[in-house]
Amino acid sequence: MKILHVCSEFYPLLKTGGLADVVGALPAAQKEIGDDARILIPAYPAIWRGIPDTVVVAEFDNFAGHVTLRYGIYNGIGVYLIDAPHLYAREGNPYHDQWYNDYADNYKRFGLLGWVASELALGLDFWWQAEVVHAHDWHAGLASAYLAAKGHPAKSVFTVHNLAYQGKFAARHLTELGLPPDMFSINGLELYGEISYLKAGLFYSDMVTAVSPTYAKEITTSEFGYGLQGLLSTLDHQGRLTGVLNGVDDSIWHPNNDPYIQHHYKLKNMGGKAKNKAQLQERFNLPQNPDTPVFVMITRLTEQKGVDLLLQCADEIVNQGGQLMILGSGAPHLQDWVNWLASQYPDNVGVWIGYDEPLSHLMVAGGDVILVPSRFEPCGLTQLYGLKYGTLPLVRRTGGLADTVVDCTAENIKERCATGFVFEDAHPEALRHCIQRAFSLWSKQRTWFAVRTVAMEQDFSWQVAAHRYHELYSKI
Repeated sequence: MKILHVCSEFYPLLKTGGLADVVGALPAAQKEIGDDARILIPAYPAIWRGIPDTVVVAEFDNFAGHVTLRYGIYNGIGVYLIDAPHLYAREGNPYHDQWYNDYADNYKRFGLLGWVASELALGLDFWWQAEVVHAHDWHAGLASAYLAAKGHPAKSVFTVHNLAYQGKFAARHLTELGLPPDMFSINGLELYGEISYLKAGLFYSDMVTAVSPTYAKEITTSEFGYGLQGLLSTLDHQGRLTGVLNGVDDSIWHPNNDPYIQHHYKLKNMGGKAKNKAQLQERFNLPQNPDTPVFVMITRLTEQKGVDLLLQCADEIVNQGGQLMILGSGAPHLQDWVNWLASQYPDNVGVWIGYDEPLSHLMVAGGDVILVPSRFEPCGLTQLYGLKYGTLPLVRRTGGLADTVVDCTAENIKERCATGFVFEDAHPEALRHCIQRAFSLWSKQRTWFAVRTVAMEQDFSWQVAAHRYHELYSKI
């Protein structure tokens, strides 16, 4: 099966979030089970640097100007690069400038991405023709609209990684993009008087997936639907909306071969975890005490991630003698808050503002509890990393967090299915109580080790997701 993944990020070459991790791992997993998966991505500078050797597939002029389509190989996966320097030769974030202003020509930059995707299903590359166009998030949403407009039999799949970002642009661009005027309607890509690339992906695709089963249900409600819950409910009733849980790339995230940590370990030999913990405590200039439970949080500092909830009850960790380590950046007021917390409790709280890939791996490997108290979380990956490394996740019951973490109730512990700590309400007191339960379990080390064993035995490999997607492609 010839599958084209259409995306705007690709780990490890360019990453702003979990989308990059998915595209960096899923095509390889699909190749392992026999599918022929390739990637289409704009030729950003970071992509060029990672894939310098390419051949020209086609050259053309369209609404975006002069464009060259190139093809290269990265880690055994075929990658098409859209070479249009006037659109993509911009360093840094692929969506906005250094002042966080969206690029004014984003409608054209990502319209071109969708257009080229549809052409690769129409024979733009003489040697390879996509049978399934799998578009990811709003940036690739027009791929399905172009396929529908051209009446091509290639199947289209659209994956929602985060419904909050909808790719909305002025209606006047529709003609420039070469799409028929009748697409601008409620039964099309119109959303509150604008073009929505996200809605285009939802409406015109043969199948829509969300990155977890629970998130697929949540986005059909007014609380999580961002005005699109009606359309999503219809897709759900038609059997065109489902959830496929993201996986973990074992070549990058596994305690026994993690390239970023010094002390490897596995379920039958856990000695390296204690050494990582000591190294982590040293890195954050905190007392190296093996008996102190270490809570880690690796996140964007936003309210969506529940950072404010944690900061309102972080004193619970301090008062019980625990340690809290936070890695991330984001809203200035939350950055100030976490820095203030570290200054107030220098023996208990450590903070690193920014992004540091090696440090994030050390935190997962050396921590005892990984905190993911999100208000909403389409899938979440850090809790999956925590499970694999025996760092018990403490999460709110939402989205993919609800699908992957089983609460440490007495019954679940007895049944050997508990893997972490789960709270319901997005409220500081609910999180505080959950932290208290974590300390209670920590005081019973034999039980803690038993839960940790169950956590590390969970299978969230990308091969599971690859098989699930193969089934979906076959059905449509």
